[in-house]
Formats: sequence, C-alpha cells, structure tokens
Amino acid sequence: MPPPHPAPLVVSGLVKRFGSVTAVDNISLELRSGECLGLLGPNGAGKSTLIRSIVGRVNPDAGSVSVFGASAASPAACAAIGWIPQELALYPRLTAAENLRAFGRYAGLTGNPLHEAVSWCLNWSGLEDRRDALVRTLSGGMKRRLNMAAGLIHQPRLVLMDEPTVGVDPQSRNRIFEMIEALRNRGMTIIYTTHYMEEAERLADRIAIVDHGRIIALDTHQALIQACFPTSSLVIARFSAASPALAVWTTTHGGSLNDSTAEFAIDHPTDLSRLLDSAAAAGLELEDLALRRPNLESVFLHLTGRELRD
Repeated sequence: MPPPHPAPLVVSGLVKRFGSVTAVDNISLELRSGECLGLLGPNGAGKSTLIRSIVGRVNPDAGSVSVFGASAASPAACAAIGWIPQELALYPRLTAAENLRAFGRYAGLTGNPLHEAVSWCLNWSGLEDRRDALVRTLSGGMKRRLNMAAGLIHQPRLVLMDEPTVGVDPQSRNRIFEMIEALRNRGMTIIYTTHYMEEAERLADRIAIVDHGRIIALDTHQALIQACFPTSSLVIARFSAASPALAVWTTTHGGSLNDSTAEFAIDHPTDLSRLLDSAAAAGLELEDLALRRPNLESVFLHLTGRELRD
C-alpha cells in the first residue's frame, strides 16, 4: 500500500548511459515536502541528465523516478512538476500576458482558472505593469522572470529550476530570490541548480553535490563544511605569476591551485609560518595572503578538485 502522503520526489538507483558514457550512475535521492534542494556540480557532472530524467525527457537505463507517488512522465507527475529551463522559452511577438495564457492552455487551463493563474503569475513576477508589452521589448531580467512564470502557470507542487539567474543584473537577481522565497512560503518543493555558491547558501535547505554522475555529498551547507573542514582555516596565497614551480610546491603541500592563487587548509597557526617559509625557500614571490574560514566553495573544491565552471 502506498504511503498516505508520498514524498515530492523519490529517485531510486537511477542510471543513464549515452554509449560508453555513464551520465547518471546509480543516483538515489528523496526530497522532503516544502524544502529547497540546491544541486551543484561541474559541467558534465550529470545534473542536466538527472533533471531531464525527473521531468520525463530522458528514459533511464535502470532505476525509477517517483513524483508524489506517480511515475515520471505520467500525466499525474507532469501535472505536479514545473520545469524552468535555463534557455528562454517565450514567444517574442506576443505580450507577457498572451505568453502566459498560451502556456496555461498548454497545461490544460481554461476560463476563470486560467485568468486567475495569469494574474497571479504577473503579480508574482513583478510584471503586472508590463502585461501588455511585447516580450521582445522586455529587458533580459524581465524575460527571465516571465520565463519562470510560464513554467509555473499551472501551480505545480514540485519546481525544477535550471540556473534561473544566468545573465541577469544584480537587481534582477535579487528580485528572483524574492520570487523563489515566495514559492517556498507557499509550500512548494524546489530543486535549484546554480553555478553561484552564494545562491545555494542563501536559498537551499540541503545541498547535493554531483560529480561523475554520482551524488558525492548531500547535507546542509553548514554540515558539509563541518564534515570537510572540522577544525581548519583556509589560507589563500596569491603569487606574482603561475609557474611549474608554483604548481609543484602547491601539490607537495596538499593545496589546490587556480592560476597563480594557491589555497590550503591548515589546522594550527604554526602551519601558516611553515607554509610561508617553504614558499620563500622555493623562490616563490608572494603578493597577497588571506586567512578565512571555509565556505561552500571550499567544500566543492575539496570534494571535486575543480572549479564549478570547469
């Protein structure tokens, strides 16, 4: 007998291969009702394939996806999911309201429910005063917000957002944050993929880090930091130039290198003086030095060994 209140999303042993490449490698995941899950990972890690499997655009080779107890791609699952892709999917020659009415009809809305949904979406996205403006005349941030509204016109219970703040200015980003927080106040469950660590820290209840098709970490961002760096501080040392000698020295001392900036985790203040003495002995010219507590970006680099955009 199914549970009386099935979870918004249950992914069990999901596998998807494209030829010899395993894009999703035995991923299992369960979302809690009303939570926001931040999905992070390097490009090519398997995030997009996972998302497309959840919305029924990709047929997995093994495993299953359940949305409120219904199989992925079933009518019940499609009605419960709102998918906001990174690419804008709007009609430039229609107005903002006409776009929403069109997407509402695609979702099966008519009459008064459609009218109410369009009004709510325009108000939620802050575009009520631009309802009759052609989409092609809107700013980039407005188009992004309208794109989000179009994906939510049918008032889904599970929302998947793929980097909704890409290419927008800081003011628009903050408006989008407010929109997402409004959804959370309505009890919607959200999966949020992003390349910006501060967004995940601000919006996500839990964070899943994906690499090589697997979830390699899943917890709150504070718990992830504590697990990876229980007593450490971070040393960020910027040198005058990148060089093979700098790369060898950084690796020898267990650090990570990005261009001419090396990063290390240390447990005691005396470790810093030994590190600096070693750099001087290696003939490396130090230009700047900073000491700080680890953050989510530190965790990401520690677990994946590379920048998020690599």
